[in-house]
Amino acid sequence: MGFGRPLARHRRRVAAIAFLAVIGWAMLVQANGWLATRSIIATVPQGENILRLAVSGLRGELARHERLPDLMSRAPVLTAALRPDPGRADIAAANLYLRHVARLMGLSDAYIMTPDGRTVAASNFDQSLSFVGEVFDYRPYFADALAGGQGRFFALGTTSGKRGYYFGAAVRDRGRVLGVLALKVDVDAIEDSWRAAEYEMIVTDSEGIVFLASRRDWQFRSLAPLTDAARARIAATRRYDDAPLDMLPLQPAGEVGDNPLLRLERPGARREFVTVAEAMPEAGWTVQVLLDTAPARRQALMASVAGMLILWAGPAGLMAWAQRRARLRERLSIQAEAQAQLEGRVAARTAELAEVNARLEAEVEERRATEAELRRTQRHLVQSAKLAALGQMSAALSHELSQPLGAVRNFAANAVTYLDRDRVPDARQNVTRILSLTDRMTEIGRTLRNFARKPNAALSDVDLHDVLRDALEVIAWRIGKRPVTLDVDLPPGPLLVRAGPVRFQQVIVNLLSNALDALEGQEDAVIRLRAEAGPERVVLTVSDNGPGIPEGLDDRIFDPFFSTKGVGAGLGLGLSISFNIVKDFGGELRLLRQPEGAAFQIDLPRAEVSS
Repeated sequence: MGFGRPLARHRRRVAAIAFLAVIGWAMLVQANGWLATRSIIATVPQGENILRLAVSGLRGELARHERLPDLMSRAPVLTAALRPDPGRADIAAANLYLRHVARLMGLSDAYIMTPDGRTVAASNFDQSLSFVGEVFDYRPYFADALAGGQGRFFALGTTSGKRGYYFGAAVRDRGRVLGVLALKVDVDAIEDSWRAAEYEMIVTDSEGIVFLASRRDWQFRSLAPLTDAARARIAATRRYDDAPLDMLPLQPAGEVGDNPLLRLERPGARREFVTVAEAMPEAGWTVQVLLDTAPARRQALMASVAGMLILWAGPAGLMAWAQRRARLRERLSIQAEAQAQLEGRVAARTAELAEVNARLEAEVEERRATEAELRRTQRHLVQSAKLAALGQMSAALSHELSQPLGAVRNFAANAVTYLDRDRVPDARQNVTRILSLTDRMTEIGRTLRNFARKPNAALSDVDLHDVLRDALEVIAWRIGKRPVTLDVDLPPGPLLVRAGPVRFQQVIVNLLSNALDALEGQEDAVIRLRAEAGPERVVLTVSDNGPGIPEGLDDRIFDPFFSTKGVGAGLGLGLSISFNIVKDFGGELRLLRQPEGAAFQIDLPRAEVSS
């Protein structure tokens, strides 16, 4: 409830700011439009100055050559060349005279024609595009001059392909017209002086066709669609030869004052121009200057934005001050409310802490009693651990001695049988084996003194063939009782590893015994022993085709007292003891997964063979 009024005031302020922003935007648009019109009108005098200079330049260029045709037409050398059947010397003299005057006066071309329009001498007589022999009777300047008047015409040369302004004058001999003199003035230099970024300039003829322009791609294009009659008139005089005379992409866009606006649409660009025009009736031309309105519009936009900023600076400052005062009042109100809430929370928290202290005192007393009971329990656990260690040691000794004892019993029974049959050598051999097994049991007792491990026991170079032979001799009494195929594959020659011979034999006996237990009752039982020798390691694999190790027991298979056999079938210490023995040798005992049966791999460091 306390925040409702500030939120309502905030919404009202936002609505007022939005309303003022809309009004300000409308005012900015109106002001920008008005200022843009004023700015564009202000550029018109600049365009008029440019236009006056351009018109003066064109008139000056035309006036500079206006009297030249009359003066040249009186030259006797031209009269001689236009008489019937002139000599070759007369034609050559006329050619040289025309070339000399053209170079001297800066003319594009100068030539004389007979009354039928055929050119007999020209300033470009020695060039590839010479006018000599060409017929120009279709040009208006020829017809006007032949009739006794002044020939004036702007056109695109049909032979040279260059634009020019043509002057024509009749060549007379004693009052009789012998032919026409034509002078062509090049206007490219004037056009090149019009190149500027802020304006464009065009000159149109009486048909509205642009023949001079500051942009070359605007030349020979019309401002409005041409009628069929206009195209026929242009074709009759071949004024622009074969130019297509397409329309310029200039569209009317209104007016500013008395000056029209034109918009130029181009791919990727759009420009707007204000037009200033002046007619040249003496030549039948109209000169137009197109001023780009973009600078004026940018200036108007900057002025509008600056004016709006100045106009709204005062109200914006007042609104900011008022908003700051409102926020200060809201902050003070919120602080007072928060302080009241904080005081209530402190009182409630104090009461809670007193209650918690009382509970902690009771818990301390309970903890002291628990610690005393824990100490008593620890003493019982230590005693239990000692008993468990003794049990584990006894189980280990029982497991490791069961295999040799079975072999001793088997050899002793065989020795008695040999003695009854008076086979003393065989009996003596069995007794020798019994003595060897007795020594082995003594060694096992020593090695299992510390839970079947003795990390500091000395290692030696042991031949894998001897160890495997002794291990098979120990386990032979179990193998002979059932149909088991023993498949042994060892590399030939000595295969030395770093190990303890008795303990290594103990590991192999444990793995073979486990394989025999797994193959109990299986008809096609097979036990395989494979050895692979590398440069630094020797790997022995013991596998069978029994039921294998169930999935999910890989991490527990080497734990003490863990067994997959039934109750009373084993203590679960064989793999644990073997794993630790191989680890003492610097090797590794691991379980291998295979499609059928179980497989264990012994990986030991290889001993170097002395040469």
